Amino acid sequence: MNVCYSCKKHIPVVEKPGRSETCPHCEADLRCCLNCRFYDPKSSNQCRETQAERVLDKDRGNFCEYFSFKDSSDTVAPDSLKQEKQNPLDTIFKK
Repeated sequence: MNVCYSCKKHIPVVEKPGRSETCPHCEADLRCCLNCRFYDPKSSNQCRETQAERVLDKDRGNFCEYFSFKDSSDTVAPDSLKQEKQNPLDTIFKK
């Protein structure tokens, strides 16, 4: 299932949307780095695909040949990450 990075709603689109396609819910660009499975803020140029050209505006539509929609299971809510990090400490320091 494809999910928009901006509004987090389901997007019924083909595998590779065109550069000018937008989310029907919030009008955000769909073919952008933030919707791509290779996007990784910790990687070089924030992309795990080593052959991809550098893209400066990660939230804008682009022509990247390696774009592949991020699977919704790859998207993790920040609250759940925070909770995962706190759980081990809670068990160690529980009173």
